[in-house]
Amino acid sequence: MWRSGLRQRVKELLMILPPCSFLPPSPSPSQRFAFTKKPLLGLANASLCSPGTMSTATNLDGIFKQKQVLRSKVRKSLKSMDPSLRSQEDDAIQSLVLEAPWFKSSQRLCAYITCSALREVDTSKLLSQILQNPTKDGSVENAKKLYVPRVEDKNSHMRMLNISSMDDLIANSMDILEPAPVDQHGNAREDVMQANDPVDLFLLPGLAFDKSGRRLGRGGGYYDTFLRKYQELAEERDWRQPLLVALSYSLQIIDDGAIPVTLNDLPVDVLVSPAGVIPISQAALNRFDIGL
Repeated sequence: MWRSGLRQRVKELLMILPPCSFLPPSPSPSQRFAFTKKPLLGLANASLCSPGTMSTATNLDGIFKQKQVLRSKVRKSLKSMDPSLRSQEDDAIQSLVLEAPWFKSSQRLCAYITCSALREVDTSKLLSQILQNPTKDGSVENAKKLYVPRVEDKNSHMRMLNISSMDDLIANSMDILEPAPVDQHGNAREDVMQANDPVDLFLLPGLAFDKSGRRLGRGGGYYDTFLRKYQELAEERDWRQPLLVALSYSLQIIDDGAIPVTLNDLPVDVLVSPAGVIPISQAALNRFDIGL
């Protein structure tokens, strides 16, 4: 009798205990939002009954709302930016990049094609310099290889394809220039993810930045998704990680910590504005020290 009674009591206790009470505790806020190369894979698929899941979801929802508010404010500021000031800052930013040792020494780059409707920092002079015919000055060793973005779908899938001329670009459905998937001879363009050599640096757009390396994109997740994949590829092949260089107008730089981030948001290594070049990460500081 006493054994059957004990078994019944155990059953009652098990019914009281929550089914997920033996799962490990959820990460602390500092762990959730710290800058890391790889995301916490279990976070997005965490059990609904694990401790802290509800608060995590609430925190993420709050972060996304904060980002939307900040994006709206920055867009309004960019829209009201004086055209002459914009032109001056475009020239200043591109001149700083062109004179930078890490740009001059780079051989393979990924860079965005400026979209005037998005009010991004102009890259036309940079691209012209990268694509110039190296035989003009006889310095073949200074030739650079350029990869530019092509958006494949609405699920944050983007590729970086090699071009040799601005004539290789076509307007997509959003009237944004991007490379055609094949060249004039019908051959598939080289995808940077299948290239045999590493990329030295990425020139990145964005809506807002701070001097600690935080970057606020436009919400599609295309660059963060692509950059993480490329960083993983570089790690697998034992390549040096590329330098992530953000180009920013003065009004796009906001107070440190004002940009909310999640584990999916990658920090940049270098911030270039009209005021100068700011090395942020240790990798950037190391390259600046040796001029690369």
